[in-house]
Amino acid sequence: MQTQDLDCLIIGGGPAGLTAAIYLARYRRNVVVFDSGESRAALIPESHNYPGFARGISGRKLLSLLKKQADAYGVAMIHTRVTSLIRTQAGFVGCHDGGKVSARFVLLATGIVDANPKVEQLDKAIEEGSLRYCPVCDGFEAIDRRLAVLGDGEGASSKARFLRTYSRDVTLLWQKEKPQDANTPTALNDGFMAIDGPVDELKRSGHGIRATLGERVLDFDIVYPAMGCDVRSELASRIGAATTDVGCLKVNAHQRTTINGLYAAGDVVSDLHQIAVATGHAAIAATDIHKSLPRNFR
Repeated sequence: MQTQDLDCLIIGGGPAGLTAAIYLARYRRNVVVFDSGESRAALIPESHNYPGFARGISGRKLLSLLKKQADAYGVAMIHTRVTSLIRTQAGFVGCHDGGKVSARFVLLATGIVDANPKVEQLDKAIEEGSLRYCPVCDGFEAIDRRLAVLGDGEGASSKARFLRTYSRDVTLLWQKEKPQDANTPTALNDGFMAIDGPVDELKRSGHGIRATLGERVLDFDIVYPAMGCDVRSELASRIGAATTDVGCLKVNAHQRTTINGLYAAGDVVSDLHQIAVATGHAAIAATDIHKSLPRNFR
């Protein structure tokens, strides 16, 4: 396994990183994937939104299939975190717990981390589907259920509006004190109820979630947090890569960041957090990296 003078260092072993590795390995390039084992995709109990799996597939199963495919082409995976990137004349050096690795190009596929509400047995709630994060992914499976969105601001209102496509029973739980205009005619016309916070407690109840607000107790089948997320773009931003207001990396049509030789794909780039989007980014980035490298004619 060659981990020095790589054609491309891929940071992140989720759908975007693994797809890029498969493409580059098939282009006969020398790549290694560094993965800290925190892919957001691994939290998906079952997705019916990824093309080709009509009966659904879990995030862990999808990652397992991608890893097997990458392994079939000889892609090495190192299970540790890259802590910093250094720009060099030849490309980049990635620093990690076990030392350093050099590469001509870097593809960042580090994703995001959702802000979680305080719920007893949070992992169990996610596993059973009573706590979900992406109505684009699974709103169809929530048809006619009792739904709640937990959060503040326009992001929470927008998610509640989106969920009205699937259910008439949508409630917006303001995490903090509700703004004076939270029950404006616009919100009411959109057909969801906004309830003043703060939410004192969320807990699993049967196969749903029970919310306590003062003396009021409300039961829901599914709660969607809308509390924001942490975009894992710091490896790039520390060396000068431009980001959006929310921290996503700015890229061009080929997934190049504003740093020469540094690419990005997946949730670290886009606010449409979809596996299909991430794999598309990866295919575009990997192909451009291959074309940008010296020819490897045989």
